[in-house]
Amino acid sequence: MNNSCEERRAGPSNEFYQMNILSESNELLNIEKQENNSDVFVLVIPYYVSKSYLQSGDGSSQISAKINAPDNNYTRSSAHALVNGKMHIFGGYFDRTKIARLDDCSLNELTVRLNEERNDGHAALSIEDGEKALICFGPYTGVRKTCEIFDGSTTVSTFSAVWTHQRGGLGLYKNQPASVGCDYKKHQKAETLSATGWTALPNHPKRISGHSLVGLENQSLLLIGGEDFGIGYVRQSGIWQLKDENWNKIGQLLQADYQGSAIYIGRSIYYFGYDSDAIERLDFTETEELQNVAQIGNQQGNYKYPVLFQTGSNYCI
Repeated sequence: MNNSCEERRAGPSNEFYQMNILSESNELLNIEKQENNSDVFVLVIPYYVSKSYLQSGDGSSQISAKINAPDNNYTRSSAHALVNGKMHIFGGYFDRTKIARLDDCSLNELTVRLNEERNDGHAALSIEDGEKALICFGPYTGVRKTCEIFDGSTTVSTFSAVWTHQRGGLGLYKNQPASVGCDYKKHQKAETLSATGWTALPNHPKRISGHSLVGLENQSLLLIGGEDFGIGYVRQSGIWQLKDENWNKIGQLLQADYQGSAIYIGRSIYYFGYDSDAIERLDFTETEELQNVAQIGNQQGNYKYPVLFQTGSNYCI
C-alpha cells in the first residue's frame, strides 16, 4: 500500500492529489447540501386547510400556517400544480370543476372552470416551463382518459390517453408528461404525451397506483411508493427509475406508503406520506444519483395528497 501511495505521489498526473481534492470537494458539497436543506421550507396544505403547516427541509421545525379558504375541506381530493409561479388547485371532492389560486395566504376561486368533472384520482403537472398546467384523469370511477390544459386564464382540451390512469399521477419523462398504472383498472401501463398524442412507454414491473411521479433534470422519471395490486393491495416502499426506456429499482423509502405527495427542491425530493404519516427526504448527488433517504418528521394526521409549495420560513405563520 505504501509503495502504491508513493507511486501516485510521484506520478506525472498527480492522481493522488486529485483524489484528495475531489474527496474534499465532495465533503464541501455535502456540507453545503445540509446547509441548503435548512433553508428549505415547504408549505403543506392537507385536505383540512386549518391543519396547514410549514415544514423545514432539515426536519428541525414544523410550524402551523394560517391559510384562508372558502371551506375547511376545500383541497380534499384536489390536484395541484404551479402556473406562472402561483400554486393552483384543480377539482376535488366537493367541487369537481373548480380552479383556485393561492394568493399570499388565501385560496381564491377563479371564474374559469375545468372542462370536465375531476373529483378524485386525477393529476396535475406544470408544463411548458411552468407557464401552463396539464390536468388529466379521474373521477373516482376511474374510467376517464381525458386531459386539459390551463394557462392561467383559460382551459382547453387536449389529447386523451390510451389508458385510464386514475391515481397513476403525472410526471415528466424526457421533458414530456407521463403517467403510470391505475387504481381502478389495476394495470401497469405507462405512456407519455407528445405534440401528436399519447404513446406507450415500457410497462412498470408492478400493477401499481397511488405513487408519486417526479421528473429529474437528467430526463429520467422516478416513481415513489404506491400500492401493488398484483400481490393484494400491498403498500410499497420502492423507489423506481425509468431511464433510457428501462425501469430499475434504485432504492426504497424507510416506510412503505402510498397516496402521498412529493416535491423536488435543489437536489432533494421531499415525500409526505399518507399511510405512515412519515415525511422523508431523498437526497441526490449533483449528477442525480440517489445518495440517502432520511425521515425528517411526521405529518400530524393521515393526509392524502397534500398540496405542497416551496416558500419562505415566515410564510403565513
